[in-house]
Amino acid sequence: MSVQPGWYVDPADTETRRYWDGEGWLGAPIPVDATPPDGPPPPEPATPPTSGPTSPGPVAPGWPPHQGPQPGPQPGYGPPPGHGPGWGPQAGPPGWGPQGGPPGWAPPGDQSAGTPPAGQPGWAPPAGQPGWAPPAGQPGWAPPAGHPGWAIRPPEPRPHGLRLAGYGRRLTARLIDLALLLALNVVVNGWFVWRWAQEWAPYWQELFRRAARGDTSAEGLPVPGEQAGSLLVVILLIATALWLAFEVPAMAAGGQTVGKRVMRIRAVPMAADQPLGFGRALSRWSTLGLPTLLWYCAGIGLVLQFVDSLSPLWDHPLRQALHDKRAQTVVVEVPYRPASAPSNDRDQPPGDTP
Repeated sequence: MSVQPGWYVDPADTETRRYWDGEGWLGAPIPVDATPPDGPPPPEPATPPTSGPTSPGPVAPGWPPHQGPQPGPQPGYGPPPGHGPGWGPQAGPPGWGPQGGPPGWAPPGDQSAGTPPAGQPGWAPPAGQPGWAPPAGQPGWAPPAGHPGWAIRPPEPRPHGLRLAGYGRRLTARLIDLALLLALNVVVNGWFVWRWAQEWAPYWQELFRRAARGDTSAEGLPVPGEQAGSLLVVILLIATALWLAFEVPAMAAGGQTVGKRVMRIRAVPMAADQPLGFGRALSRWSTLGLPTLLWYCAGIGLVLQFVDSLSPLWDHPLRQALHDKRAQTVVVEVPYRPASAPSNDRDQPPGDTP
């Protein structure tokens, strides 16, 4: 799922806001605190072409062609002793051209029209000249000539000015949460797991005895007790409920579980940097947590959870898991703020202190 069109904070400059049309940035930026217009920005007016300078009179040999018409005679003006014809007003040895280079260098073509010099593929005239291309990373920049198929790598998105969390930190946070959930299940679900294992114990004991004798037949194996299926359903229901109670309230309030807090990452809505709320947190969890009930069906739920957990690896550019896409959230890094950071209370007048 791509990002919906709308006005967002510019990842390259968090002090401005730009319009995203679903494939790229459109129009000029506006201040981040300004109220954006409804819909996309109006098209920018076309700039009329400017004509190049004209030369009213003859030009002396060696006069730089992009400097305009040759000035008239000036008192005392002329090449210093030892400099022959072709000397220019810039400092340098005799015959030194206006753009630097070996003696006698002269730029072929008309630089004011954007014609590249001979042997200089991709040359662009200076800023303000017709045909000038802005540097890399600026709107409207194009790759230089002579590089067919060369692609520009766009800057990494920064939702709300924050860096996207890497997959390693997200995986570590999830493993921490699963370890805590396992400890809770040992306490709450332990007795049901022990009873379920007792129902299956005769079956596994007989299977191992036959394997030790080299007997591969499955006839006459003990059948698990009637309570085995009911116990498994109860175990999965309790495990799902514990996961729901562990994750949803914490994510709704601050976008962080214990694991995310340890790894300094949190989930935020794509629309605004604010708490998820219970509805969005429940929608996000249900995509990953509810398939736990399908473990009963030949482990189908475990496969769905595995695919969901790996999905940020191939999602670009926002690295969203399937549960992020459903809830329209992204996972970002939490900026480090040292506890000893100075307070700005002293910047307030004494009468304004609450």
